[in-house]
Amino acid sequence: MKIKGAIFDLDGTLLDSMYIWDTLSIDYLKSKGITPKSDILDTLQTMSLGEAAEYLREEYDIADGISEIMADFNKILTDFYNSKALLKEGVAEFLARIKEKGVKMCVATATERQLAENALERNGVLKYFDGIFCCSEVGCGKDRSDIFDRAHAFLKTEKAETWVFEDAFYAAAAAKNAGFPICGVYDKSEVNAEGVREISDIYTESFKGAGDLLD
Repeated sequence: MKIKGAIFDLDGTLLDSMYIWDTLSIDYLKSKGITPKSDILDTLQTMSLGEAAEYLREEYDIADGISEIMADFNKILTDFYNSKALLKEGVAEFLARIKEKGVKMCVATATERQLAENALERNGVLKYFDGIFCCSEVGCGKDRSDIFDRAHAFLKTEKAETWVFEDAFYAAAAAKNAGFPICGVYDKSEVNAEGVREISDIYTESFKGAGDLLD
């Protein structure tokens, strides 16, 4: 693995945190004393937070406005990232090792900046990253390569030596199509983990003992 730059996804790659996104709407409804329908996860799977808020308001006849629902979402997420989100096994050791090798690193995430920074700082690894790039600031999701391109321009490393670490198939595919080498990372929440494995140049089940990726 010839690597000079690394662009890391956050949720499901560095943090064991995808489950909060899977259960966010369920937790919200339960906080309102509402029982979610059995197919809610399938229904909301491809929706943005704003779209989910609109859907819940209409489907469950919630009196609150969209901004109030979004504020409640943010309270749940803020509590999680500020006090509960943990690194996946082996992440801290892997980041320390590639930092020692002089690799320049940044994060590319759909999570809001303050939440990402809080979680990384609390887990002691924010110091390893030269920058954080967020979909909300770039202006599009990771189904396009914009966020990876922006991070790459910031790192100023050769694209062939700038690896994207991703657990999500759609994001890994966007980065792959843009010409980045891909290190796929297994996460139990990714429904197309096999697809990630197939398009990745390197694939790892865990960062624990993953130092040989660099050899």
